[in-house]
Amino acid sequence: MKRRLGLILLCSGLAACQGSNPYVASSRPLPPAPAQAAGTFDRSAYPAPPRDYGRYRSWAWLNGRLPAGTAWADSAQVAEAVGDALDQRGLRPLHDNRPADLWVSADLHLEKRLRQVQEDYGYGGGYGYNRYNRYGPGYGMYGSAPIVRTYEVEVVVVRVNLFDAGNGQPVWSASAETSSRGTLGERADALREAVHKALAAYPPS
Repeated sequence: MKRRLGLILLCSGLAACQGSNPYVASSRPLPPAPAQAAGTFDRSAYPAPPRDYGRYRSWAWLNGRLPAGTAWADSAQVAEAVGDALDQRGLRPLHDNRPADLWVSADLHLEKRLRQVQEDYGYGGGYGYNRYNRYGPGYGMYGSAPIVRTYEVEVVVVRVNLFDAGNGQPVWSASAETSSRGTLGERADALREAVHKALAAYPPS
């Protein structure tokens, strides 16, 4: 009896599903676009065009200021190192009132770094042939125990920034570091090497 009642209810449900749907799809036309939409260009809806680095030929210091010096290297040393590196990238400095293609800024500062060194110390001893070529107690290294030592060093970080002189947008920014130790001559060489590292990948391919 219960089974027959279930079949009756199932059949009546299926019959109801086959009936007409009271819901009718309808749509309204989209409202007209505002009048100002025809003259508005949404730049965010399109990808930025690739930058043409080949059009950058000349440069000048940002706001006409040389890089600030430090006790490690003075302003003139930093400016010379940056100028040499830019010259090797095909960029020439402007010394007159003509507009430059790039504005350049640079700075350097000291930072702390942690370095780790692993040292292997041997240990052991036993019987074997000694220096008299006789068998007996001798000393030999047959094992090692690694010891990791951590120490702090001071490095000089050099950062170079390039900006489009036409619109002020950043074009390039990179940094490199070098050891802060050495004589005055060694510091000058290290500074030039660090600046060249910072600009080594300019212009990007």
